[in-house]
Amino acid sequence: MTEIVVLGAGYAGLRTVRELSGTSNVHITLVDRNSYHYEATALHTVAIGTNEAEHITFDIQKAIPKDVTFKQDNVTRIDTQNKTVTLEKEATPLQYDYLVVALGFESEDFGIKGAATYGLPLQDIESAQAIRKHLEERLAAYNDSHDERDLHIIVCGAGFTSIELLGELVYRMPSLVEQYHLPADKIQITCLEAMPKILPMFDQKLVDFAVQFLADHGAIIHTSTPIDEVTDHSVISGDNVYEANTIIWTTGVRGSHVISDSHFDQKRNRVAVTSQLTMKDHPEVFIIGDSSAVPDPASGRFYPTTGQISIAQATHTAKNIKASIDGTPLSDFTYKSLGTVCSLGPTTGIAEIGDSGRIKLKGRKVALVKKMVNDRSIMEESGFANMMRNLS
Repeated sequence: MTEIVVLGAGYAGLRTVRELSGTSNVHITLVDRNSYHYEATALHTVAIGTNEAEHITFDIQKAIPKDVTFKQDNVTRIDTQNKTVTLEKEATPLQYDYLVVALGFESEDFGIKGAATYGLPLQDIESAQAIRKHLEERLAAYNDSHDERDLHIIVCGAGFTSIELLGELVYRMPSLVEQYHLPADKIQITCLEAMPKILPMFDQKLVDFAVQFLADHGAIIHTSTPIDEVTDHSVISGDNVYEANTIIWTTGVRGSHVISDSHFDQKRNRVAVTSQLTMKDHPEVFIIGDSSAVPDPASGRFYPTTGQISIAQATHTAKNIKASIDGTPLSDFTYKSLGTVCSLGPTTGIAEIGDSGRIKLKGRKVALVKKMVNDRSIMEESGFANMMRNLS
């Protein structure tokens, strides 16, 4: 019996086990620290409170095929020499013939002073709920504290997630102002970004639309503003000090710490894999999703890590594992994006769809596209029943 171990039940891990299910003479074990899968691309909606955690999660055990063994546990180390995975709760390491590492991402602070201490990271359900709790508590406290910093919110970083989070924030802010009887003219939402431009994957006209939309709704983005330090009440960039009692940290992500803990050759906990998505010198180990760095054969640059590419990697990995078991050659991974959709709250956004982003959309119609993408993702990962539950 061939033992296949899959680490992580995110987009990549779930797709892998579903694609491998039913393979003869194979036993599949899936490991994840949670009993539930969460839609990582919707974490920002939970963080701002426009969505509840139960609407973007589903039970892993109910979503996976019957022939897959699920273990809820923390992965502590991967030993590629002995082909074992050490778990926190189990005394005996898992043995594997093939390993799929799909452990997901962690927040990246780039070593910036105070970021890990005072910034609120967005990396999982717990951190999203912590952001919402902190945000609502600071706003509610204003009427007693009269500290205007309670009305100031800073989002550090202007990446994809940051912009979607800002969109949710400006959408919900009017209701928060009304709920807590706040002075709307004193609310400040500030985003700080080190790079001179944001959302480089989009046409500039769409980016301009997004920036103007956010500005019209009270969120100002400062580009070319690298962060030097974060304190309990401020973010410092050069001679500028931006004050706020809510500081949300979305500057970027890195792969799982298990990668470095296992002494893999890595950068920011990402491993540069071969064109077959395998670890160099270990063709039985596949690394996909946020812990992998996958070269684009056309440009030589690494593909960006997205949910869409993680799913494509998982499908290709399952294909290559089956080929290896059958003794046939593995194929190179190629990827073609179906498009990119960036929400600006639940009712609007920007999108580029189709070959080379030939269809460009902005405004309210994008909200429908985003919902269709999310619903399709849920159905493909966990089945029709879970999709219908999330629609209700």
